[in-house]
Amino acid sequence: MTAIDPTAHLTAEQIEELGRELDAIRDEVIADRGEQDAAYIRKVISAQRKLELASRGVLLFSIFPPAWLLGTAGLSVAKIMDNMEIGHNILHGQWDWMRDPKIHSTTWEWDHVSPSEQWKHSHNELHHTYTNVIGKDNDLGYGIMRVDEDQRWHPFHLGQPLWNFLNACFFEYGIAAYDLELAKNLQKHRRKDPGFRARAKAVGRKIRKQVLKDYVIHPLLSGPSFLTTLAATFTANLVRNIWTHSVIMCGHFPEGVQVFERRSVDGETRGQWYLRQMMGSANISGSRAMHFMTGNLSHQIEHHLFPDLPSNRYADVAVKVRALFEKYELEYVTGPLPKQVFSAWHKVFRLSLPNRKPEVRTPAREQELVAA
Repeated sequence: MTAIDPTAHLTAEQIEELGRELDAIRDEVIADRGEQDAAYIRKVISAQRKLELASRGVLLFSIFPPAWLLGTAGLSVAKIMDNMEIGHNILHGQWDWMRDPKIHSTTWEWDHVSPSEQWKHSHNELHHTYTNVIGKDNDLGYGIMRVDEDQRWHPFHLGQPLWNFLNACFFEYGIAAYDLELAKNLQKHRRKDPGFRARAKAVGRKIRKQVLKDYVIHPLLSGPSFLTTLAATFTANLVRNIWTHSVIMCGHFPEGVQVFERRSVDGETRGQWYLRQMMGSANISGSRAMHFMTGNLSHQIEHHLFPDLPSNRYADVAVKVRALFEKYELEYVTGPLPKQVFSAWHKVFRLSLPNRKPEVRTPAREQELVAA
């Protein structure tokens, strides 16, 4: 919640016109979806499965260092592909139009401890609806961090760099925890709620399934390489978690990205919702390979504007969206991955400390800030 609203120069009519222009971009892509898009996602799924199978095969010989390195690297990439370009986007319904029951948001389950149905509720229904709204969007700071200067500081926040690092290392478990809204539901009067208990049991079953697959079955199949395969799988999960956490942090936490008060979404129009997605998201610039490995969430702005469009279309859509930013004189927050990661972590550290003495805003000072 910045002191000066970067969208204040827009009239209500301009905001709704912006919404209509964005609707037109979306409608154009929807009308053009076809076999080329379907072939893309099938090719990606096939490549991911072959890479994971080959990597696990190599890890049967992980007692030898070259095999460990090769198998671990391959398994790390396969897990990132499964979560980012495949799982995340299928669960958004980006490929439901294909009417393929095997590649559909209602049937897909991913390599993750959070059950798909629970993730879809917390991510698709809450995060994408209330993007960067403090108190409504749990993805903003993952429910454990101070994310804006206007939030009351507490000594607990001194530890948020550490909380954020631990969350990055075990990110899939962190996601499962706030999908369950543990902080709220572990209160005494909520623990016995049948709905919460059912969701908690579903998470428990999914965790057991993931642990059995990664840390029991595959290491046992490696025989003499049991311990090295176990270490390789842990490392691959760690790499996947840190990568995923970094990409998501870069999408909503760097300097320049706006956060919003609860009351700001009351009576929100379609155009205002679009505008909030634009101002509450940030992109990552880079190569086609980098975009692919982020699940095209490097185009976070475009993803938040059009979460149900096929991810392979975001690069082309981004050109048109950026032109609208320029037309309406809005800041398109983007930058290479190292810059965005540094910016996000700098903000984590900055907001872990109490605010400096608030500046007295005289009319003259307000004019200086506006002029700047």
